[in-house]
Amino acid sequence: MTDPLKHMKVRAAKLGFTQPFVVDLKNFGQAPAVGLREAIAAGHHGSMAWMAETELRRSHPQNLWPEAKSAVVLGMNYGPETNPMETLAHPEVGTISVYARGRDYHDLMKGRLKELAGLLARDTGEDVKIFVDTAPLMEKPLAMAAGMGWQGKHTNLVSRDFGSWLFIGSILSAAALPATSPELDHCGSCRSCLDACPTNAFPAPYKLDARRCISYLTIEHAGPVDIELRTVMGNRIYGCDDCLAVCPWNKFAQAGRETKLAAREDLNAPELAELAALGEDGFRKTFAGSPIKRIGWARFLRNVLYAIGNSGDPKLKPIAEAHIHHSDAVLADAAQWASARLS
Repeated sequence: MTDPLKHMKVRAAKLGFTQPFVVDLKNFGQAPAVGLREAIAAGHHGSMAWMAETELRRSHPQNLWPEAKSAVVLGMNYGPETNPMETLAHPEVGTISVYARGRDYHDLMKGRLKELAGLLARDTGEDVKIFVDTAPLMEKPLAMAAGMGWQGKHTNLVSRDFGSWLFIGSILSAAALPATSPELDHCGSCRSCLDACPTNAFPAPYKLDARRCISYLTIEHAGPVDIELRTVMGNRIYGCDDCLAVCPWNKFAQAGRETKLAAREDLNAPELAELAALGEDGFRKTFAGSPIKRIGWARFLRNVLYAIGNSGDPKLKPIAEAHIHHSDAVLADAAQWASARLS
């Protein structure tokens, strides 16, 4: 029998993807749905109400698209060239999550997945749908079931070939495709990711409480951050890579080769003073085409002010003081806190 993925595999390699991994959806179990339900019941999703609202559709790909018989999962490597935690030792600069230092991966991957999905639809004669991290689809459990990697104790995907640094894209197909073998959990007794978390966001291995996660706090959370958590955020102004960066499996990782996702030099260690001075227009221009633009200037400035408060640098105090009477109550609070910390 001709391999229905033959042409897609060749093209996927040329487009910078991993090999395609395939899940037979009739064998995709209920464990991910149970874990999702427990996390929502515990309130671990924080203010991300959309997770509760889409729980049923998210719990199984066929609840999202009943005609789907298979899921094809592909990864794109974005491994950093340097240790992403290096900037944590330099409090006068901001630390940005590796994935957000370059171009927004959603648009890049979506365009390339459309091309691959077109090949799959042509070769199978069946309908397809593509997903890149924005629909109610549990892509990490699918990636594990397909054999791309496993969900580590930090709940993120870990690959034996790429460590922690893979973007995931999925193609649902109405065709019954030959499945690849699922991956086993290779974390063993290691707890490096759990111990590295500065906010203790893991109530137990394989469970994440987003309400304490710096990625959630700097990106999804709209209001003021609890005082207790601000002080340990350090200079992390967008996302956090600590639990990813310390994973021992990264010794097998390789730097990403996709030039369109390469880190911008100005975002590897941006000066807090310069970021605080951007203003709304400057923010939009600086982060055009970047995932950072999504959170908006006010939330970004809040994060920068927290970092300034944690810097210990009295020269940054006037920057915080300039926002003490801001009309935005969250920004005014952040500025007052940062100023007091530097007094």
